[in-house]
Amino acid sequence: MGSALETLCGQAYGAKQYHMLGIHTQRAMLTLLTVSIPLAIIWFYTGTILLSLGQNSEISAGAGTFNRWMIPSLFAYGLLQCLNRLLQTQNNVFPMMLSSGATSLLHILVCWGLVFRCELGSKGAALAITISNWINVFLLAIYVKYSPACAKTWTGFSKEALHDIFSFVKLAVPSAIMICLEYWSFEMVVLLSGLLPNPKLEASVLSISLNTCWMVYMISVGLGGTISTRVSNELGAGRPQGARLAICVMIIIALSEGAAVGILTILARKVWGKLYSNEEEVIRYVADMMPLLALSDFLDGFQCVLSGAARGCGWQKLCSFINLGAYYVVAIPLAVLFAFIFHIGGMGLWMGIICGLVVQVVALVAINACTDWDREAAKAISQVEKTGIGHHGT
Repeated sequence: MGSALETLCGQAYGAKQYHMLGIHTQRAMLTLLTVSIPLAIIWFYTGTILLSLGQNSEISAGAGTFNRWMIPSLFAYGLLQCLNRLLQTQNNVFPMMLSSGATSLLHILVCWGLVFRCELGSKGAALAITISNWINVFLLAIYVKYSPACAKTWTGFSKEALHDIFSFVKLAVPSAIMICLEYWSFEMVVLLSGLLPNPKLEASVLSISLNTCWMVYMISVGLGGTISTRVSNELGAGRPQGARLAICVMIIIALSEGAAVGILTILARKVWGKLYSNEEEVIRYVADMMPLLALSDFLDGFQCVLSGAARGCGWQKLCSFINLGAYYVVAIPLAVLFAFIFHIGGMGLWMGIICGLVVQVVALVAINACTDWDREAAKAISQVEKTGIGHHGT
């Protein structure tokens, strides 16, 4: 839901209506904290939910315990997303990098202490994530409040944030649907792996694959955030040609990054599994999965950039339908077909995801190719006015 700020704050910044970035961010904070409450309840009963879905009892119990200890992190993560978007959309990413870097270094020590020294196991890992997220929130909050760079965009908490929250919600809901539909499809693959023969092996390898995918995906997230900011800024400023040029440049970067990562993934296929397990069966299986991961990483990086451009334009609702079709009409049914009917196993599940990514990429390319950017710039300026930005001075 926080990704809605990429549209609202980005276009507001481009239109030089700086104080509205703080207003939009406060609306987002209120909304995300409220939404986190029912999500926390779901996390509390994760173990029971997984058991009811037919998952292995040992795996369900472990996941349930981990998620319960992660609940405090849920609220921190919501605030963190808002603060990140506030800074990102005004092209102020260096503080985010420093804060994340410092928190990551501290996280290593905290995680080691809680997991090994205190012998808390997975509970310690979850608690370490919670502590790290809250530290990150604290550091960024201090920066936003006291930094001269945010003097125009954060003028303190305002009652105006309580008004017209619907302007945020109506964009935040499709934003959440757009992203969740994609993320959940990958998680669903891991859940489905628990229904395959030898579920522990399949779930282990698919979890390693998903972890690897998310690690590489963070590069694409950075590229997607960059293009989202650039497109929203350019459209808000009434410069459609600048938005189109930015997308073209970022597509070239994404293709280059995807090719490089894909090659490295294939080259590392025989040793990557050793980083996660010392069981030969797992290592061999991971090696077999790596070429599929290379292809999915390439496609995922490409779609991430195109999706970022879509968020900058405010196309979240349209992208929600694209993701629904790509992942739940194509990817998941084909994953089930390959894995359970053709008996390809976990590799079949991932092949289904790749098919969904292909559909998503083709749809996003077609939409971008057919876009009238002059019209999008006019729509962005209209959106700025509708949210009340045009009625306030800079």
